[in-house]
Amino acid sequence: MGKNIKIKKGLDIRLIGEADKVLVNADMPSEVSISPADFVAMKAKLLVAVGDKVKAGSPLLYDKNNPTVMICSAVSGEVVEIKRGAKRVLEEVVIKADKETDYLPFQGGNLDSLSRERVIELMTQSGVWAFIRQRPYDCVAQPEKSPKAIFISAFDSSPLAADTDFVLQGQEKYWEAGIAALQKIHNNLQLNIHSEKNKSTILTQTKGVTINTFSGPHPAGNIGVQIHHIDPINKGENVWYIAPQDVLIVGRLFLDGKYDAHRIIAITGSEVKKRRYARTIVGANLPSFLSSDNVESGKNRFISGNVLTGRKISPSGSLGFYDTQITVIPEGDEPEFFGWLAPGFDKFSNSCTFLTWAMPGKKFKLNTNPHGEQRAFVVTGEYEKVFPMDIYPVQLLKSILINDIELQENLGIYEVSPEDFALCEYVCTSKINSQDIIRKGLEALYLEEIESLKESHH
Repeated sequence: MGKNIKIKKGLDIRLIGEADKVLVNADMPSEVSISPADFVAMKAKLLVAVGDKVKAGSPLLYDKNNPTVMICSAVSGEVVEIKRGAKRVLEEVVIKADKETDYLPFQGGNLDSLSRERVIELMTQSGVWAFIRQRPYDCVAQPEKSPKAIFISAFDSSPLAADTDFVLQGQEKYWEAGIAALQKIHNNLQLNIHSEKNKSTILTQTKGVTINTFSGPHPAGNIGVQIHHIDPINKGENVWYIAPQDVLIVGRLFLDGKYDAHRIIAITGSEVKKRRYARTIVGANLPSFLSSDNVESGKNRFISGNVLTGRKISPSGSLGFYDTQITVIPEGDEPEFFGWLAPGFDKFSNSCTFLTWAMPGKKFKLNTNPHGEQRAFVVTGEYEKVFPMDIYPVQLLKSILINDIELQENLGIYEVSPEDFALCEYVCTSKINSQDIIRKGLEALYLEEIESLKESHH
């Protein structure tokens, strides 16, 4: 029997720019990119060179810390560029896509006849395994480990997020196959749905899973918040998780025998003229589904993901590996007359700073202006109002800043990820980059664990 959980702490940022429930098939992308930056603490080992021909499912690179898991091409075509940064760190692999995708075949067979080991082998070889991540660390799951459970969050509560019920329409067979494959890996599957947002029978009648119900403001949809309230993580434990659309990619592998990384994304934001859903491919370049004439003129911020946790990209950039949303909002680098002294009728207010706190139904066109510079990191109590975990967020951040690992562990570092601190960063009067601090803390602990494992093997 699943749990029914109501999240009380949090904040829904009411933005203009939600996508209409209209689905279009995007053009075949001219280029598809894979970036190691999408994977936590990856020490990338490149497997291709410029000029190589690849198929959908061909390995491009792998993580030296997790060498059995291949990161594969989502399209067929030619490797046209390998971008490197400082100290020759791999930044991006760019593939010029064929007009028709040629898939590398994978022989799955009947799931009932496959062992757990064979299911994992197929998923790691084909690139599908990379969609399964783990807590702690938020990294790609290590297949040799056994988790406590596998979690699926069937709703996203972040601003302007894609509607899961809408994107899963007509995908029943792939959903069922994906769930069946995950059940082969682990018998404890936790499917978390929203009490109001998730009405689709695809989700509510899923067999072989424990269905938990959530309600409340963002971050109710964050997988970390859900795990915290259902099965908290202690030191030495790990939990795996996967997004709903990635369950479909798993299902396609076993039903169709190919790495089909198509996904439906929401094109959102106040600066997009026609906001809708588009069927595209993981890593697709923006011009293939968001033309320049569909964006308002002026200085705009293009974000792969949502406004709280997404990554800034150029208008010709590419969709992040795990992202199901593109957001375009004003850049906000212009000075404001009177600043916070103005009445602020067009500004969203979490407190009573502006009169809009008394307008609960109003939506806002917000920009990226931080309204201040970084200052002393003081205790204000603002974090605790939007952080629905039994964890002291300010103390945890400060323990990372002073590199006190024992204190970090005692304060719950293994339960959190950067996205869980996104609202803290948004309401922070000190303008602290909380997500960066959490990411650096987790990466340091992850790499330390990897090194200790290597030493124990020796």
